[in-house]
Amino acid sequence: MKLDEGSVGDLVALGLARYEARVYLALVARESYTAAEVAREADVPRQRVYDVLDALVRRRLATTSPGRVARFSAVTPELALTRLMAVQRESLERMERVKEGLAAALQPIFSDGRTRTDPLDYIDVLRDPKAVAERFADIQRQARRELLSFCRPPLLAPAENAEGIKAVRRLRRAGGTVRAVYTTGSLADPAVLANVRSFAEAGEEARFAAELPLKLVIADGSLVLCDMPDPVAGAASSTTLYIEHPALASCLRLAFQTVWDSAVTAEEEADDTDDAEDVG
Repeated sequence: MKLDEGSVGDLVALGLARYEARVYLALVARESYTAAEVAREADVPRQRVYDVLDALVRRRLATTSPGRVARFSAVTPELALTRLMAVQRESLERMERVKEGLAAALQPIFSDGRTRTDPLDYIDVLRDPKAVAERFADIQRQARRELLSFCRPPLLAPAENAEGIKAVRRLRRAGGTVRAVYTTGSLADPAVLANVRSFAEAGEEARFAAELPLKLVIADGSLVLCDMPDPVAGAASSTTLYIEHPALASCLRLAFQTVWDSAVTAEEEADDTDDAEDVG
C-alpha cells in the first residue's frame, strides 16, 4: 500500500514521529494488523515497528488485541486527531506560562536598567572572547546539580573544552543532570559530531532541534550564561551576559525544558533523515 506522504507530513506536524505517522496511516486502512504485517505495509523497519506500535498504544492512538499473535488496530481518525490536538494545546499552554513567567522575571530587570546608570550587580556584560571562554569554564566548574545548554555553532572543539568534559563526568558521578540541545543542521559538521560524541561518552544527554534562539548555559537553576546576537548586525556581532539570578534562571530553565521536550535524539534525527532521502 502506498501511503499519502502529505498525510504523513500532517501527522508529523501534529506531533507524531514519522514512523508513528506511517504506521498509524497503515493501521487505518484495515481492521487489524500483526506487527510484521504493519511493518511491511508502512515500510518501517521490522526491528523498529514494535517500539512504534507501543508508542501509538501509549498515546491512545491504537489498540492491541492479545492472543497467540498480538494484533493492532487504529482508533478512529476523529478521536486520534482530537487527542493529538489536545497534546498540542497543552504544549502551547505550557509555552504561554513560560512566556508569562519570563516576562515577569525580565520586566524588573528592564525597569531597573532604565533608572540606573551603574551595571547591575548580578549581571556581567562580556565582549572579549577570552573573558567569555573563562566565564564559560567557571560556570561549568561551579555546577553542582544540573547543567543545561543550548549549543549553537561555532562550538569549542572537545580538546579545547577539556574542563567541560571533566565537569560533565563530575556531575554525573554525583547523580547530577547534564543535558544539551544542538541544532540539527550542525550535525553535518564533523567537528560538531566529535564534540557531541565526546560529551556523550562523559555522560551528557543530547537532543537536536531545527533551530535554537541563542547560545545558553544554565547551572543549578541560578547561574546563566547567554550569547545575545546583535539584532541588526546578526550573529557576527554579539554580547555575552553572565547573570546570577535564580528567578530568571528558573524561567529560562522552563524554556529549555519546552525545547528539550520537542527535540529529538540522534537516532530519531537519523531515521527522519533516512525517510526524507527515501522519499526523495
